Amino acid sequence: MGAKQSKKEEMKQHERCSAGREGSLTSAERIRKYTYKQWGFSMLSLARRGLRELPGELWQLTELEKLNLSLNCLQALPPAISILKNLVVLNLWGNQLASLPPEISQLPHLRVLFCYRNRLSEVPEELGNCTRLEVLSLANNQISTLPASLANLTGLRKLNLSHNQMAHIPCCVYNMRSLVFLHLAYNRLDCIAESISALVELKILIVEGNEIHALPKTICCLKKLELLNVDFNNIQNVPEEMHQLRRLKKLACHPLDNGLHIMHNPLQKQIKERAWTHL
Repeated sequence: MGAKQSKKEEMKQHERCSAGREGSLTSAERIRKYTYKQWGFSMLSLARRGLRELPGELWQLTELEKLNLSLNCLQALPPAISILKNLVVLNLWGNQLASLPPEISQLPHLRVLFCYRNRLSEVPEELGNCTRLEVLSLANNQISTLPASLANLTGLRKLNLSHNQMAHIPCCVYNMRSLVFLHLAYNRLDCIAESISALVELKILIVEGNEIHALPKTICCLKKLELLNVDFNNIQNVPEEMHQLRRLKKLACHPLDNGLHIMHNPLQKQIKERAWTHL
């Protein structure tokens, strides 16, 4: 859910902004032509249309449940987004958003929010009121922390914070006890707090490309963990209790494999595949 934006991708985005391929969307009727039903949801995609701002007629489509605004040139999301109270999925990735409006908290049914590859440096405290959120991606931004209010997102199952500027895992994350997927690769983390033990549903934890020097013993409380990626860190030793993580069945090399990814660390004692279950 999100990789570093290359120069080539930035140039393509600039071309989209300049092209104006779609022309002006001047009426609700014209926009409504792009709506469709899929899996029982009322959907609208305005992706890749070179939009610098959203057409005012959009706010008349109050029936919308899924809205895709990705890969445009949006620099702001209007407060009027709160009018679309039936939204379940809001896709904003690949824009130029510097912030999210507080009014996003007025989307009571929102379950999926994609905001990766934007220019966010912070997240509004009001996002913590979207307590039905299950999937949240804020990858590839400039975020250094999260507001404490996000501790209210106790139903969140997937959280992607990779490619940001976080020096530590925000405290609110440890309250998201329904998480099964947590992606924090390529930040500035130097440790994982012992509080990680609270995330007992976690199956996938990715923290590669940070500056972590040790794993807490409490990580061994995550009995459902199937994939742990700590590649490219500064880890010298792993807890002896790691053998308790029975679902980490092997040392993994391929990025998509389950198991323990621990390559490119200055381990004092090499972990051998045949000795994996007896760490």
